Amino acid sequence: MDPQAWTRRRLLAAAAAAWAAGSVMGAAAAQPGAEDQDVWAALRGGAIVLLRHADAPGIGDPPDFRLEDCATQRNLSELGRKQARRIGELLRRQQVAVGALWTSQWCRARDSATLMALAPVREEPLFNSFFAARGDKDEQTAAARRKLLAWRGPGALVVVTHQVNITALTGLGVSSAEGIVLRPRGDDLALVGRIAPPR
Repeated sequence: MDPQAWTRRRLLAAAAAAWAAGSVMGAAAAQPGAEDQDVWAALRGGAIVLLRHADAPGIGDPPDFRLEDCATQRNLSELGRKQARRIGELLRRQQVAVGALWTSQWCRARDSATLMALAPVREEPLFNSFFAARGDKDEQTAAARRKLLAWRGPGALVVVTHQVNITALTGLGVSSAEGIVLRPRGDDLALVGRIAPPR
């Protein structure tokens, strides 16, 4: 056989094998994994989920920001409103009984919590954003951690807050409408897994 033809055949065979392997891996990745099962089992057992508010385009808030006036704040987009409703639907579908639903006082967080329709919404200033030095990050995070560690149910605790708060509490980055699931363990918040933003 011509050496060039032999080389081409080998390359095509290798490419086909790689494609097949990738297809198998993609199919496996699409299946619910052990981590997903752990997340839902933990929440059914009374764990905590820190949810970043749903999509609200932009960064921070306008210079004339006022907590009592939603018109001065970044607010949910239509996508964000859909995401919030879908989060609620997802938790109901997974049969997660929500014992409490706390939210930052920012409108985009409060509206996300309300649209989820999982439980009565309770404003909790400890989870207000401290982006751009709006609050004392260290003091607020320490107090929020103590409050989370004291959670004993019944049911899961859902907290709708901001990226800066979640990162300060967990060290993890988080996208809009993404959740970090935690379980109090002694003096620490043990990571269980994540809830991906709904599509």
